[in-house]
Amino acid sequence: MNCLSSERVLQENQGRSRDSITSLMLHHKALSDVSCLSDFKNLERLDLGFNNLSSLEGLRACINLKWLSVLQNKLQSLKGIESFSKLTVLNAGKNKLTSMDEVKFLTSLRALILNDNEISSICMLDQLKDLNTLVLSRNPILNIGNSLVKSKSITKLSLSNCQIRSIGSSLVSCVDLKEVRLAHNEIMTLPHELAHNVKLQNLDVGNNLITSWSDLKVISSLRNLKNLNLQGNPIAEKEKLAKKIKKYVPNLQIFNARPMERSSRKEKVSKKDIKDHETDDSHVKSALDLEEKHEVKIENPRVSKKISRSTKDADDVEIEVKQKKWKRTEELSKRNASVHDKDDVTAVDKKEKRKQKKAEKNELDIIDDGETPFMEIISSETAKNLKDGNRKDHESIQDIKSVGGLVTFPAKIKKARKKLGAGHSALQLLSPGMEIGMGGQSMWDA
Repeated sequence: MNCLSSERVLQENQGRSRDSITSLMLHHKALSDVSCLSDFKNLERLDLGFNNLSSLEGLRACINLKWLSVLQNKLQSLKGIESFSKLTVLNAGKNKLTSMDEVKFLTSLRALILNDNEISSICMLDQLKDLNTLVLSRNPILNIGNSLVKSKSITKLSLSNCQIRSIGSSLVSCVDLKEVRLAHNEIMTLPHELAHNVKLQNLDVGNNLITSWSDLKVISSLRNLKNLNLQGNPIAEKEKLAKKIKKYVPNLQIFNARPMERSSRKEKVSKKDIKDHETDDSHVKSALDLEEKHEVKIENPRVSKKISRSTKDADDVEIEVKQKKWKRTEELSKRNASVHDKDDVTAVDKKEKRKQKKAEKNELDIIDDGETPFMEIISSETAKNLKDGNRKDHESIQDIKSVGGLVTFPAKIKKARKKLGAGHSALQLLSPGMEIGMGGQSMWDA
């Protein structure tokens, strides 16, 4: 048994006093007992990921915790966290949990990440008024039930790779939902109640059992839907599905991981090329028609008469015209290639500008943005930590990327940041370290 001692913690923190320590990173240390942490009364941020913990009872006294990660341990229960009324982020993914009942006492919770466990049912989350991110992927959950009836603030929900057969009216109250992941389940139809989730932007129901348009037509009511995945469903094999989707969901930008506008753009470019070719060919054809007569007028100051060219001269003219036609075609090809290259460069430039603009956005803006999908929730702070951290830190974060999770904070923290000045990030308002929620990319098939 590898027990953590207060002396060891103080030594690793350069002799700082217990009361001055608010953040501890203790991942990848093979710890099985951390009861000594009850001496650190002011702890706000604690990372115990990738250890051998089988219980959280030793943390009961850490009532000031706001951020806790116990990712990939050996936990079978969350007992010990019931008194964490200030906790805003809990990541207990990749354990052996069979229940999540204890989380209903965490009234300040905003992000709950419990993927890769053995949870079979979702507890009532009535008291979690501020919960906006819920990740329960890869759990043997059969149905959602009424657990989210009062969870009106949820914006991101992941229940991929479970055993869900029906959604029913379970999401009717979640009117702020922006992203829902339900891939790799046994869902046969999208219920008409889904029309209440009008803010939905990203919907992944890939690898389910949807067979006909009638089981899917509710998506025509989702006017803000931008990203839809149906890959792996029987209906995805139908040839005219894409046209029907485009007709009934006109604002959709990505369908089955492909941009909706790509095909139409290619069609426009092709038509333009054909028109240009036809225009060029008409000029060449006119020239050939003229030369085929083998006649030309020769003007002389004194004499103006019409003569016939010899057969040799006619051949020369024909060759010359063909050369001009070939040269014109070559110029057109180069021009089209240049246009395409310019489009590609422009697209790359725009992409780089978007990345730069997103990087320049402060962390608070990213966290508070309810429209930010799972794939965008890794903050710039994480990138900095990756550069400065060791290899184990890197592996830890890479593993977490498949989890997802983000927390948003109320307007009062925005005001606090304004008072502190632009140099202070949202994370600094809580504690230093990695990004809130240890979020990661949205893997559509996760």
